[in-house]
Amino acid sequence: MSRSLKRFEARVLKLMSHDETVPLALSNLAARGQLTAAHVQITRHLPLRGARLTDLAKRAGVSKQAMGKLVDQCEAWGLVHRSPDRLDARAQTIEFTATGQAWLGAFERAVTQAEDEMRQGIGLEVVTVITLGLEAYVA
Repeated sequence: MSRSLKRFEARVLKLMSHDETVPLALSNLAARGQLTAAHVQITRHLPLRGARLTDLAKRAGVSKQAMGKLVDQCEAWGLVHRSPDRLDARAQTIEFTATGQAWLGAFERAVTQAEDEMRQGIGLEVVTVITLGLEAYVA
């Protein structure tokens, strides 16, 4: 399963590196392997309304420190920004920037295309069985 996930995530990042809506600097980072599946954790787990670092780390299943490093990198690349939390002045909320929202759109398109390619490669019946099996495993 691990190899399959790595292959899928690599395909998603490759597709994103060729997406015309992704800023060239980010496309180049993805093409050179500097944007990795770890960075996709933010893309997958950050809600559009934003989240605190602790909540984002919890959703992604990583430590606050590890997520903090990812957020620092993504902030330097212009994908996210930090702003004061509306409910707690001591906390910060992490939110997508406009560039980050374009990245999120490219991610969604890439996942859809990679899923379609997987269905074509191994067949709809096999993908259905895998999906049902994974849903049962998660439950």
